[in-house]
Amino acid sequence: MWLRHDLAAGLSVFLVALPLCLGIALASGAPLYAGLLSGIIGGIVVGFISGSSLAVSGPAAGLTTLVAAGISSAGNYRLFLLTVIIAGLFQLILGLLKLGVVANYFPSAVIKGMLAAIGILLIAKQIPLALGYDKPDFWNSGFSSLFSYDNFSGNLSNFSHHISPGAILITVASLIIMLLVQHSIIKNIRAVPAPLLVVLAGIGLNFLFSSTGTTLALQKEQLVHIPENIFAQIQFPDLSQLFADVKPWKDGLLIGLLATLETLLCIEAVDKLDQHNRITPVNRELVAQGIGNMTCGLLGAIPLTAVVVRGAANVDAGARTKLSAVTHGLFLLLAVLLIPFVLNRIPYASLAGILLITGYNLAKPKLFRNMWSLGWKQFLPFLITIIIILATDLLIGVSIGLLLSAYFIIQNNFKAEYRISSTRKDGKEIQLIRLNSNVTFLNKVNLKKVLDEVPEDSTLIIDGSECNFIDYDILEIISEFDTKARDRNISLELKGIKKVNVTAIH
Repeated sequence: MWLRHDLAAGLSVFLVALPLCLGIALASGAPLYAGLLSGIIGGIVVGFISGSSLAVSGPAAGLTTLVAAGISSAGNYRLFLLTVIIAGLFQLILGLLKLGVVANYFPSAVIKGMLAAIGILLIAKQIPLALGYDKPDFWNSGFSSLFSYDNFSGNLSNFSHHISPGAILITVASLIIMLLVQHSIIKNIRAVPAPLLVVLAGIGLNFLFSSTGTTLALQKEQLVHIPENIFAQIQFPDLSQLFADVKPWKDGLLIGLLATLETLLCIEAVDKLDQHNRITPVNRELVAQGIGNMTCGLLGAIPLTAVVVRGAANVDAGARTKLSAVTHGLFLLLAVLLIPFVLNRIPYASLAGILLITGYNLAKPKLFRNMWSLGWKQFLPFLITIIIILATDLLIGVSIGLLLSAYFIIQNNFKAEYRISSTRKDGKEIQLIRLNSNVTFLNKVNLKKVLDEVPEDSTLIIDGSECNFIDYDILEIISEFDTKARDRNISLELKGIKKVNVTAIH
């Protein structure tokens, strides 16, 4: 199993994880080794303890803002590492108290929206690398400048000076290789994983460009760069300051909470990608994440979570067990220790091609069509989740998606917990309100409206004999209506419903 499936999958995830570890460390304002160490710990430590077959942990883009702020406010990286230890301790306690069930309360539409949004973000972030764009802020100052003022041709000419034809050729070749290997016939006979073929092709093409002296040769900045002897400057936490100030505890609890939510969401999302429908034990996952983050803090790494991009790449590569995650961690460790000079030859454009396909698989047009076919109550939370995540961040988008889903649940509850029918007997109208299994305060508004619309000189039967539970608020409304019914000459009959005393309410 490991040789046939998980070894190749672990190698594929390693190729995806390597630039992400470095990029997230840079975005967080942390030393480069901190991102690589986080990836190694996420693969080996969390991978061994976790009960997930396909999820892969490592430094998470969703935590970069918090980590950067934490490092800045601590003023000392050694002090920041204390917050990582505290975050891990918080997650460990949550897991031991079996509080991971919160993951079960996230609707499917919101999870799918989160997956699609991450896929779109992944594609957007890889486009500058795929084009070999040599300036920062591609979308705001690069791409958008094409459409400013009236000189489009001049803007286009200026834009073309900042992209690399060599990087574009390598990206196109990478995409072609990925798509060909995904073809059903070729996929069954492949002996080498597609990402490895892509990387080898990228290295070969750039070697060809360089050796022939063409302008297509990539610049040094367009290749992966791992500094020599990155472990020489590892910093360890200043444990003597653990109880000296309350701030590390506050920051640690916040990072721990957000890392927990992101992990639970990602675990739920990766489980949905599992063709064998295996379910991750979430409490065990929190224990694994907690131990992983405590290890990160102790060894000088930035915090980690389960990461959808790595998990999706793991699924795409054909992983079968959690040994693929452990394998990817071992590859990270061995690569950094033994062959940094080889890794430094990999073009970012090759890695961009791999990630573009991974992003597309998360946000396929087929997914949008499927969600649309399920109706507005599924499609709207899905779409709103995507839009808000793209406009703000993952947690805000998921929170608003949850609120919208809750609204539809409440709206359905209004309609589902009672049925109304009307008949006539001896010239007198008889209305029947039959309460269903559980009637709560959520039905108050609609029930009041229905009772107010009962015509005068009629008979009203309210049947609660089939109810398992009737909220006190509902009993109160029915009991108050008894007085109103007499004033309007309505004959009220209650079945399976006990009146409550409403005279002392006010």
